[in-house]
Amino acid sequence: MNFLGHIYFSNNDLELMHANLFGDFVKGKNLDMYVPKVRKGIVLHRKIDSYIGQHPEVRKLLLHLSPSLPKVSGIAIDIFFDHFLALHWNQFHSTELNEFLESFYHHKINESHYPDELFLQTLFRLKKGKWISEYGNLDGVEGVCIGVSRRISFPNALMNGRMVLESNYGLIEEIFHSFMNDAIGSLSDEIKK
Repeated sequence: MNFLGHIYFSNNDLELMHANLFGDFVKGKNLDMYVPKVRKGIVLHRKIDSYIGQHPEVRKLLLHLSPSLPKVSGIAIDIFFDHFLALHWNQFHSTELNEFLESFYHHKINESHYPDELFLQTLFRLKKGKWISEYGNLDGVEGVCIGVSRRISFPNALMNGRMVLESNYGLIEEIFHSFMNDAIGSLSDEIKK
């Protein structure tokens, strides 16, 4: 899952949401330099990524989309799942999506807990541009696909993500719901640890 999925699975904890997103910027196993909440977010981020990567239906979807999106079908699925999470948000959360996101956008973090300039710059741009608020519409998906495509270091077809999503919309939506039904139980237990 992309940004929205990671903050959704952060148990309504604003600091954990940020720490979870930070997990995408941290390499290696030694997390001793981080405060406990940031360590928890990094570990949670990795568990979410691992869970989605091992889910049997997601793996089948990966193979299905690979001819259209070689090398980036996993990234595309993360973006597509955020689209469906935004679209069906009220099925999964009691707070309206805009209200939920406004709380996230306005939460101030202690920047010294996140010693990575790229993360801090990305977070600033994400909040200022309210990127996540656009995930529920296809233009937003297209914008994310184009933006991510440009940041990938090799030539890729992610710019065609919107077209691939529209061509496989029902299938991806069905697998998203199957994944969420499984993930909510499994990942909720992980958050409570």
